[in-house]
Amino acid sequence: MDLKKLAARLIPDENLPSLEECEKAYPPRVLKEGAEVTRLAPSPTGFIHLGNLYSALADERTAHTTGGIFYLRIEDTDEKRKVDGAVESVIRSLKYFGINFDEGAEIEGENAYGPYYQRRRAPIYRAYAKDLLERGLAYPCFCTEEELDEIRRVQTENKEITGYYGKYAVWRDKSEEEIYAALDRGLPYVIRLRSQGDVNIKHAFRDAIKGSITVTENDQDVVILKSDGIPTYHFAHAIDDHFMRTTLVIRGEEWLSSLPIHIELFKVLGFSLPRYGHTCSLMKVDGGTKRKLSKRKDPELSLDFYRGAGYYPQAVIKYLMTILNSNFEEWSAKNLEKSYKEFPFSVSKMGKSGALFDLDKLNDVSRDELSKLSPEGMYEFLNGWVQEFGTDADRAHFKEREYIISILALIMGAGQKKRRKDIERAGQGVRLMDYFFDDIFAPAYSFRFDNDTVNAMLSAFAATYSEDDDNSAWFAKVKAAAAAAGFASENAEYKANPSAYKGNVSDAAEIVRIAITGSPNSPDLCTVMKILGRERSLARISAAKR
Repeated sequence: MDLKKLAARLIPDENLPSLEECEKAYPPRVLKEGAEVTRLAPSPTGFIHLGNLYSALADERTAHTTGGIFYLRIEDTDEKRKVDGAVESVIRSLKYFGINFDEGAEIEGENAYGPYYQRRRAPIYRAYAKDLLERGLAYPCFCTEEELDEIRRVQTENKEITGYYGKYAVWRDKSEEEIYAALDRGLPYVIRLRSQGDVNIKHAFRDAIKGSITVTENDQDVVILKSDGIPTYHFAHAIDDHFMRTTLVIRGEEWLSSLPIHIELFKVLGFSLPRYGHTCSLMKVDGGTKRKLSKRKDPELSLDFYRGAGYYPQAVIKYLMTILNSNFEEWSAKNLEKSYKEFPFSVSKMGKSGALFDLDKLNDVSRDELSKLSPEGMYEFLNGWVQEFGTDADRAHFKEREYIISILALIMGAGQKKRRKDIERAGQGVRLMDYFFDDIFAPAYSFRFDNDTVNAMLSAFAATYSEDDDNSAWFAKVKAAAAAAGFASENAEYKANPSAYKGNVSDAAEIVRIAITGSPNSPDLCTVMKILGRERSLARISAAKR
């Protein structure tokens, strides 16, 4: 068979670049020894999830701790699944979490290894597919979907591996006459790899994350060019990773089953194989058992969940770092003032089996990280969330910047040796401040004492309250009011003879606290009342009387 003639019929010249021109256009990168080139290569389907962020963080840390390059490639070979704005969404979502690319799709600056959209690189793929056809390492397949379905049915019925291989690769050894007859009839076709592998042969493979694994040779004649001339993921990624000079591919363990195909493709294309590292799946405990995080069952898999709830981006990243490298948590505890970017990240220290994602632990990390902010820094963080996700009332409240900052200083314990850790995410933090705003303050009072006692305590305290009092003077007036309302003004007195009093001074103070905040729990009440001001504080006391 004249393979060059067949290749020219299947893939007309179309001004395709020569293989030598491709190599010259994308030369090896000039980087220091040990520098890694990594990539994130999502499909533009519009959904980016925690697993993507997990891998992107590993890619970004690997590249930047070694002085390498981290780039974004868009694998848009499936036009039917494309979602408008998906690429911008990926960049925006990752940027929110501090993941920045050095080059790639929609990234400004030097992009010498682009274009970074696969559909724009079609001539390169077609040039290499044509070369494989000329070398007898690829062939046309005219099978219809119905014929392929029948092959799968038979294989399933016989409990065989499904796929296009061996005796089931019906167009693999068709004659020249049969191929040209199909072409003359105008039948649609795909280009398939003519696999050289043998499934009875196994090789040891060094996975950058999982260590030594065994890989069976590929014998599947996979599609490399679809009927529209666009490559499949398998073919395109091999060519792109070579010409973008990727040194390390970090991807999910679900791709392990495709590894034999990718090894063979690099071999037949004449390219050096990059290192592969397959990450473990993110797991959660559900009903006492572990399972993979699911798009359908687990809202926390979507990055929109973290943005909508207002998780501090650095907290999410620091928590993921504890999953990525088991020694990060210990390092972080010893280096409290250092950024996670100073941690010596290592792919070899990534987990080899399912990583447990614990939302409660993330909340702990988030509270800890947010407690380190200044009140001004917390305002900026919360205000950013409010502008995108808050209510109209929230946005109006946050126009009062200095008022909000004074509230945050109280809630966060600014100036104290040990900072409070009451805020774990923006949505919850904003709600902690609701009682400071009269337009949304709607308490459901729940006093533990009868109306006469409540009224007596509130009246006695209101009669002497002054916003100029410091904490000592303020509390002295609380004690005096408590005594007038029938409470013990000293805890020792109450302990000595509890039946003689309606309660202790803390019980009396609780009545004032509920009147002011609507809750039996709040930060320092004296300061709360100073922030509210005398007029509003006394108005709330009056409104709480029964």
